[in-house]
Amino acid sequence: MVIETLKECEALLEGHFLLSSGRHSNRYCQCAKLLQYPDKAAKVLAVVAEQLKKVEFDKVVGPAMGGIIVAYEIGRQTGKPAIFTEREDGKMTLRRGFEIKPGEKVIITEDVVTTGKSALEAIEVVKSLGGIVVGIACIVDRGTCKLEYPIYSCTKMNIESYDKDECPLCKENIPYVKPGSRNIK
Repeated sequence: MVIETLKECEALLEGHFLLSSGRHSNRYCQCAKLLQYPDKAAKVLAVVAEQLKKVEFDKVVGPAMGGIIVAYEIGRQTGKPAIFTEREDGKMTLRRGFEIKPGEKVIITEDVVTTGKSALEAIEVVKSLGGIVVGIACIVDRGTCKLEYPIYSCTKMNIESYDKDECPLCKENIPYVKPGSRNIK
């Protein structure tokens, strides 16, 4: 159901992409295309919300941009508060009066987990405030991330990625598209 819904929303793209991690890929999952449809996003994220019924947590935290709507929907479905971190002067931080109290158990949310870089930045913010990260929830787990936290996902997809110097699409001089929000080149 998840893959079919992503395809229906035209969220699974083919081409040459520069990922937020700096790696290149021939496929990209643009979850924003799913998240523009609240009813479809709710159905897809219900898969993760169901998994989280077994997890004790107090709050949901999504790093901007990809984790914000996911955090909101997971919070809505689980009855937990949902907040987000964002970059200020290039560093992930908690703003807007949001709080994490010492000892609060937190789920980090993302749209797609590839390297886990955004999630790790959010984890550092949570830990610096005394929060305890108990897992990461996402729409798509690309299966390439090795974190010390359990990942709860709607689906797992094996999408190859390459270092720029080893990218077969670059070697064919195929121009890339940078669909992510992180400022990289």
